[in-house]
Amino acid sequence: MDTYLQRLRDAITSATIGMNAEDLTWHPEGKWSTAQVLEHLYLSYSGTVKGFERCLEAGKPLARAPMLKDRMSAFVVTELGHLPEGRQAPERTRPRGMAVDEITRGIAPQILAMDEVIAQCEARFGKRTRVLDHPVLGPLTARQWRKFHWIHGRHHLKQIKKLRAQGKGSDPSST
Repeated sequence: MDTYLQRLRDAITSATIGMNAEDLTWHPEGKWSTAQVLEHLYLSYSGTVKGFERCLEAGKPLARAPMLKDRMSAFVVTELGHLPEGRQAPERTRPRGMAVDEITRGIAPQILAMDEVIAQCEARFGKRTRVLDHPVLGPLTARQWRKFHWIHGRHHLKQIKKLRAQGKGSDPSST
């Protein structure tokens, strides 16, 4: 497994260890719960899997030519590791109310599926090829997709840590 995606899977597991359904669904007014954050991540991973599968079915990359704005956005996130705050999640990645056990059971296998399909596309189309468009960052290579998911996941893991500190599900490793 790719190191970025392995770290992502391990970090999600570590951040949620010991949380029960009540802990996972607790949230302050107007904020997502841990379960909703995980569902958002799950949906982003499943969307990535579907996109890369479309590339394999088409037999070619589906990325458009990058514009200067795309290159700059991708650089800030995938090279500098900075995910700007305040952007709304794309509609297709917003939580819809999946069952908590389905999310917690399915997120690690979804990361594995994502790793596998990205690796297949990278092997088929090349390491430097922009394979698929990200809805905000534009065309990305396989490596950039992996790094994006690590940076994006890290951003949301901070939210989960904050939720644990604020309310239910105190982090057992902090005591």
